[in-house]
This record gives sequence, structure tokens and C-alpha cells, in this order.
Amino acid sequence: MSGKKLTFEQQISRLEEIVAALERGDVQLSDSLALFEEGTKLIASCSRQLDQAEQKVVRLMKGGDGAPVELPFGTEEEG
Repeated sequence: MSGKKLTFEQQISRLEEIVAALERGDVQLSDSLALFEEGTKLIASCSRQLDQAEQKVVRLMKGGDGAPVELPFGTEEEG
């Protein structure tokens, strides 16, 4: 991949391409290893981005006393 920073969505799309190529089984061993390495880097990057997004959501959600309140996704704060 180029040195250009990919968006989260672009990284997920690339991961899907890598998985499809590896599942087909028609890639040479050296290429498979390179794809696997690229995939693990993409997974780590996506994981970091998801962690950062989760932290941002937690910071944005505040309770009545101003302290952050962690709620499971899909639940609404009653009030």
C-alpha cells in the first residue's frame, strides 16, 4: 500500500480484499505472507481507531453531575 493514510472504511475494504484473496488460495506463499502482514497492520490500525472513537463517545456522554456516564450502545439515557 502507498504511504497515503487510508480512512477506516478504506482499511476495512482492503481487509475484505485481503481475506477474499487468501480464501481463494490461488496466491503464492510469499504473496500470502505479505498479504497476511498487511492485514495484521490494518487490523491493528482499525482497532486503535475504534478504541479512540469509543473514548470520544464516553467523554461526550456526561451524567447529571458532569461526570462521564458509560452506557451500553443501543440504550438511551432516561431522564
